[in-house]
Amino acid sequence: MHTLVFLSTRQVLQCQPAACQALPLLPRELFPLLFKVAFMDKKTVVLRELVHTWPFPLLSFQQLLQECAHCSRALLQERPSTESMQAVILGLTARLHTPEAEADTHSLCRKHTLRVLDMTGLLDDGVEQDPGTMSMWDCTAAVARTCIAQQQSRTAEPGPAPVPVEVRVDLRVNRASYSFLREALRSSVGSPLRLCCRDLRAEDLPMRNTVALLQLLDAGCLRRVDLRFNNLGLRGLSVIIPHVARFQHLASLRLHYVHGDSRQPSVDGEDNFRYFLAQMGRFTCLRELSMGSSLLSGRLDQLLSTLQSPLESLELAFCALLPEDLRFLAQSSHAAHLKKLDLSGNDLSGSQLVPFQGLLRAAAATLLHLELTECQLADAQLLATLPTLTRCASLRYLGLYGNPLSMAGLKELLRDSAVQAELRTVVHPFPVDCYEGLPWPPPASVLLEASINEEKFARVEAELHQLLLASGRAHVLWTTDIYGRLAADYFSL
Repeated sequence: MHTLVFLSTRQVLQCQPAACQALPLLPRELFPLLFKVAFMDKKTVVLRELVHTWPFPLLSFQQLLQECAHCSRALLQERPSTESMQAVILGLTARLHTPEAEADTHSLCRKHTLRVLDMTGLLDDGVEQDPGTMSMWDCTAAVARTCIAQQQSRTAEPGPAPVPVEVRVDLRVNRASYSFLREALRSSVGSPLRLCCRDLRAEDLPMRNTVALLQLLDAGCLRRVDLRFNNLGLRGLSVIIPHVARFQHLASLRLHYVHGDSRQPSVDGEDNFRYFLAQMGRFTCLRELSMGSSLLSGRLDQLLSTLQSPLESLELAFCALLPEDLRFLAQSSHAAHLKKLDLSGNDLSGSQLVPFQGLLRAAAATLLHLELTECQLADAQLLATLPTLTRCASLRYLGLYGNPLSMAGLKELLRDSAVQAELRTVVHPFPVDCYEGLPWPPPASVLLEASINEEKFARVEAELHQLLLASGRAHVLWTTDIYGRLAADYFSL
């Protein structure tokens, strides 16, 4: 239910011209709720004026758009509307163009000057957005255009510089948008509108362009670097990594496709790997490391031993891990601190199973999120692991998609996991019972591509639902929808 204050606020904003006139008469303490309601209901005229006259040093989306005592709707979990985002940017632009003398005599007496506009934390689910919402790239582009326009305006119309505003954003860049974003970052240097990147996500970007962007970012702001689909190899990574290592507050580093280059002598590959390890040792605040689709067979000890502090999130999907890699991780200082672990795509069915179980025991006290997609776990391996798995008392998410499990195995998992009170989501595979003519053991590609018997699967879903109801666990989501369930971000754990 909405509070009376929320309902009253919504009523006040029905007539936007009147609401704008009333702003000077309203207590400053109401401004956060006014912002949320205006953003939610797309009251763009009021929203623009709220930003223009914001009476606090900080305007943070994460604080203002979260679930609150007045309204349970968490707008950060929805893609932002284009209208509302544009209104915020227009309000910021209007504020920058308001001379200080005029601001002092503004009808709303501002005791504080807006110093920071924090637009980070907006949803980016990778799904095609509708025309009424903004993707992460749309938001990046809109802010970048504002930075460029503001700098051009300052150049064309010299005069007293407005009070600078730091705009914190999460930036997403690819080949098509690189030049545009680079210009925006350059324009923000020395500009009253200063672009500050919190999380950088670069996709399919040449090495030299990645380096150029990293050189333009503020070392004090960046907390995550995410390099996707760049296929750097060890040679490319050895060029980029020293530029990343200068960000001493970096908490999350996500790299993919790090492997040796067969076109160069192996001695060069080893030199590049040693240099990469040396640079990794410079990080003091790193808590998350993702090395998906990187060849780390027998080298995990070298990588993790260089880090100065224990990791809390480790993603090693499709890294061809060996039993000795898992044994080292289980015995390392990292295991007892892990909140998130992703071992997808590593075969855990053979000699890796016992070391994997040892790793689970070592991480049981802290583990919240466990991803085991396509790990070749059949019923026998799952049942052998259940006593260890159920010791993870704080586990909230379990991903088992793409494993050759039967209905009997899933039922056993459901029954045993009843002791895990914090468990909220299980992403399970289509049971092998639902396929026709399945080879054994079935390759992951077959499980992912072969058609299933819809009638059989409907009966499976109904039976699982009844078991959840009978055990009082109807609130736990059991689903095969791997795309609809976003993997928990480390910073949200």
